[in-house]
Amino acid sequence: MSGKPAATVSPERIETVERRVPAYAWYALALLTLVYVLNFLDRTLIYILLTPIKAEMHFTDFELAILGSTSFTIFYTLLGVPFGWLADRTKRKYLIAAGLAVWSLFSGLTGFGVGFWSIFFCRVMVGVGEATLGPAALSLLSDYFPPRMRATVQAVYSSGIAIGGGVAFFLGGWIGQAHGWRWAFYLLGFPGLLLAVLVFMLREEPRGQTETEKTRYSSRDWTILFLSRPLRYLFLGYALFGLAANNLGFWGTQFFVRVHGLSLANVGLLAGILSVAAGVPGTIFGGYVSDRFRHLGRGGRMLFSACAALLSVPLWLALLFSNNVAVLVVATFVLLGLALIWLGPAAADVHDIAGPHLRGLGIGIYFFTVNIAAYLIGSPVIGKLNDWLGATNNPSVMRYTLLICPAACALGALLLWLGSRSLGMQEKQKS
Repeated sequence: MSGKPAATVSPERIETVERRVPAYAWYALALLTLVYVLNFLDRTLIYILLTPIKAEMHFTDFELAILGSTSFTIFYTLLGVPFGWLADRTKRKYLIAAGLAVWSLFSGLTGFGVGFWSIFFCRVMVGVGEATLGPAALSLLSDYFPPRMRATVQAVYSSGIAIGGGVAFFLGGWIGQAHGWRWAFYLLGFPGLLLAVLVFMLREEPRGQTETEKTRYSSRDWTILFLSRPLRYLFLGYALFGLAANNLGFWGTQFFVRVHGLSLANVGLLAGILSVAAGVPGTIFGGYVSDRFRHLGRGGRMLFSACAALLSVPLWLALLFSNNVAVLVVATFVLLGLALIWLGPAAADVHDIAGPHLRGLGIGIYFFTVNIAAYLIGSPVIGKLNDWLGATNNPSVMRYTLLICPAACALGALLLWLGSRSLGMQEKQKS
C-alpha cells in the first residue's frame, strides 16, 4: 500500500471531466439566441422609424419617448417579476413560445396604427409578450450548460441584442425609407410567429441538473433576493449602466439625424453595421473575460463591469461634443460594444447568487430595475428635456440633454465596484 496521500481533484476539474456539453444544448442555445434576435429587433425597430412617424403624426419628442420606451416598458417591467416567478415553477419553453407569438403578432400590427393610442396599445402588447423571455430563457440555459461556462453562454445568448438591433436599424432604415415605416413593421414583425413553433417543440432539461454546489435556497426563500447587499448593488449599478446603453440606441439615431444632418438610410446602415460589428464580439468577449475575472473572486465579474462603465464616460463625452467623423465613428463603435459587454456577467452573477430555484425571479427583478431606469425614466426624461429646451428647432441642445448618460455610467461604475467588494467580503467570511 502506497504511503503517498491521495490526490485531490478540484470541483472545477470534476465538472470539466464529468460534465460534457451535449450537442442538443448548443442547438437550444442557437434557437434561444435567434428568439432573442427577434426580441430586440421588434423592440428597437421603432427607434429607427421615429423620424418618419414623427413627420406623419406630428408627435412631440416626449410622445416619441412614450411610444418608443414607456408604452413597451409598462407591462414588460411589471410582468417581468411575476413571469420570473412563473419560470421557476412551470415549463419554461411554453412561456417563451406563447410570449414570442404575442409580441410578433403585435409588432406586425403596429404598422396598422392610425394615431398615438393605437400604436401605444400595440407597443404595450409587444412588451407583454417580451416579458416572458428573459427569466425563462436564461434559467433554461443554466440547465443546459455547466457553471464554468455560464457567463460565456449567457453572453452568446445576449449577442442577440446586437444582432437584433443591427438588423432593426439596417433593414428598418432601408424599408422605412424605400417603402414607408408601416411596411417595416409588417415585414419584420409577423415572421416570429413561425419560430414560436420550434420553441414549443424544444426539449426542456431538469431544473438545477448542472449545479456543482447545492444552494440552500428554495423557491420559498424569495425574500433573500431583496435582503442580499451584493444583489442590491448589482440591480442598481446595472440599472444605471443600462440607462446609458439603451439611450445610445434610442436617442442616438435622432442625435445623428438632427445634429449631424445624416439621412435615415445612412444612419440605419451605419448603426446596423456598427451594432453587429461591435455588439456581437463585445457581448461574447464580455462573457468570456468576466468568467476569467471570476477566478479573482466572487466579485470579479462585477469588477469587470465597473471598469466597462467607467471607460464609457469619456467616450460618451467624445460622442456628444466632437464634430470629427473619425472620432464619432470610433466612439460610437466602442460604446456599442461596452453597452452590451456587461450582459453576460450580470445574468451569471444573478444566477450564481440566487441559485437554481430562484433564478427566474432574480432575473425578473434584475430586468425590472434595469428597465425602470432605462425606459420608464431615462428616455422620457431626455425627451422632456429636449422639448423644454427646444431641441426640434435647436438640435445642438441634445449634446447637453444626453449628458445624463455619462453621468449614469459614472454612478453605475461606483455601485458595481461596491457590489464587487461586497461579494468578495462574503467569500472571505465563508472561508
